[in-house]
Amino acid sequence: MPVLHNRISNDALKAKMLAESEPRTTISFYKYFNLVNPQDTRDALYQLFTELNVFGRVYLAHEGINAQISVPQSKVEAFRQQLYAFDPAFAGLRLNIALDDDGKSFWVLRMKVRERIVADGIDDPAFDASNVGDYLKAAEVNAMLDDPDAVFIDMRNHYEYEVGHFENAMEIPADTFRDQLPKAVEMMQEHKDKKIVMYCTGGIRCEKASAWMKYNGFSKVWHIEGGIIEYARKAREQGLPVRFIGKNFVFDERMGERISEDVIAHCHQCGVACDSHTNCKNDGCHLLFIQCPACAEKYKGCCSDLCCEESTLPEEEQRRRRAGRENGNKIFNKSRGRLNTKLGIPDPAQ
Repeated sequence: MPVLHNRISNDALKAKMLAESEPRTTISFYKYFNLVNPQDTRDALYQLFTELNVFGRVYLAHEGINAQISVPQSKVEAFRQQLYAFDPAFAGLRLNIALDDDGKSFWVLRMKVRERIVADGIDDPAFDASNVGDYLKAAEVNAMLDDPDAVFIDMRNHYEYEVGHFENAMEIPADTFRDQLPKAVEMMQEHKDKKIVMYCTGGIRCEKASAWMKYNGFSKVWHIEGGIIEYARKAREQGLPVRFIGKNFVFDERMGERISEDVIAHCHQCGVACDSHTNCKNDGCHLLFIQCPACAEKYKGCCSDLCCEESTLPEEEQRRRRAGRENGNKIFNKSRGRLNTKLGIPDPAQ
């Protein structure tokens, strides 16, 4: 019987990936469709991806599939053909190719069945996720950016918006997508007669968000086809001005793709211009924050003096200090509130 899960340690897998001589291509894709048996599909896809030496993170649910993966360059075309042939629902699926890729985005294949491919918190049976807004292509996006009657809504998290966004786009201040959806409806009430343009990294969040806005009475709703990744690629191919400013945050080892040379964020410790995210090296923290090279050296990759001190202690003492506190794995390490509290950063939502 084939092995349908990884049996090798994470450190060993990472070392093996770093030792590879063949370049890899980072690809993301998603599709909302009725998946009757997610577990059987997961098991069959796991075998296919393993045979092609694909790494990455894949979620399946009854509502569809969401994947961010890394494929050896020599196998990209074989992957495309076999994926399209795997299920009629996958035929012609848009594959978003990473814009700024060192090929080191993933080193293990993790494939999970979940309740939703994107946690949205929607439990209204009358909601039709297929009734989405209209797609916008790159040239249309630029035209909308110049339209005074259009409002751009960023459906990503605060840490994504902070390092890059479209010109004059509105941030929906919330820690999670499920919290953003009702807040977007609330914030856009005064713009109900405007043209609402929604966007995210690769399209999966803004597609569902566009359907949610329509369900809540907004009639003029668009979303950017393929998200920021596809927009930037097509704009460059077509010689159009790229109107996204800064860096596009991505959920893999790279933590970002450079879209423009603008650095619009600042180090959370010293305030110098910087847009490089990192996780606090203290195993009891792992806070996601922005840190410049000088502060990384000063604080040894940690977010504070306390974490710096704690991370250098013997492991047994670190465990003792963490005893009685929240388990580090259960702490939401991307929370804006936690970031503000630990680093004393003013909350723009206040």
